[in-house]
Order: sequence, then C-alpha cells, then structure tokens
Amino acid sequence: MNEINLDISGVVEKNGKKIAHVRFTRGDDFAEGYIPDCVFTNVQGFTEEEVSQLTDYLRANLTEFKKRAAAINPFTALMGKTVDKK
Repeated sequence: MNEINLDISGVVEKNGKKIAHVRFTRGDDFAEGYIPDCVFTNVQGFTEEEVSQLTDYLRANLTEFKKRAAAINPFTALMGKTVDKK
C-alpha cells in the first residue's frame, strides 16, 4: 500500500449514540466510516482486503482514536486549526 492518511472528527451524537467519523485517504481513494463501531459507509478505490485491514487497524487502536476524537474542539476544527497532528 502507498501512504494512507487518517482523519478523525470530533465526537458527535447520532441517533442517541456518540460517534466520530473517520476517513482514510490514499491519493483519490478513500474509505469513510465511524467509530466506535469500526464500520465503513462509503469506500472508493480500496479493495475488500484493504478495507478489512483498515477495519482491523481501527479496532486495534480504538482506545487511542476515541481519545483523539474526544480532544477535538469542533469550533477550532471549523477554523482549520489543529492542536495535535499525528
């Protein structure tokens, strides 16, 4: 695989459940989904095997990703400012 980037949103509430959106990108390819369920809802350019690997990666690092999502201030994020870019 070429370099893959991951973006994580702040925590939002959807249908009474707290979630954070995730987006993996590789060039024009993307896989969008959400945590904590580690489900992808929109995928383009990644193979089924790659999506399975991305799902495993989300599950293996879920605690860290939930912490990162909880630390995101939505107002700061809207202004394009980031505190922590890993």
